[in-house]
Amino acid sequence: QVQLVESGGGLVQPGGSLRLSCAASGSYFSISIMGWYRQAPGKERELVADITRGGSANYADSVKGRFTISRDNAKNTMYLDMNSLKPEDTAVYYCNTYPYIDDYWGQGTQVTVSS
Repeated sequence: QVQLVESGGGLVQPGGSLRLSCAASGSYFSISIMGWYRQAPGKERELVADITRGGSANYADSVKGRFTISRDNAKNTMYLDMNSLKPEDTAVYYCNTYPYIDDYWGQGTQVTVSS
């Protein structure tokens, strides 16, 4: 069974930056496409970015140019560097495989962008 634990969220002012981390247990992480997702209040969960084992990444249009996804396969860890944050980035951020597996959802980490 794979466990995913997100961390790094917090309260930040508009224009600020945060780095999220996703620590994964199990060898599955090393052979999977992984993704960062987010869910804002009253909205459906959406894919923010995904990354292959080799480092090829894709981004949602809303975060392109501001967010960077990366992974360290040796450490079973994935990251999301978020810059130029906007209030509309406020959400709970989750990591999962892509496409996602329902059993792998963790608690997520809250990101709040507000002045």
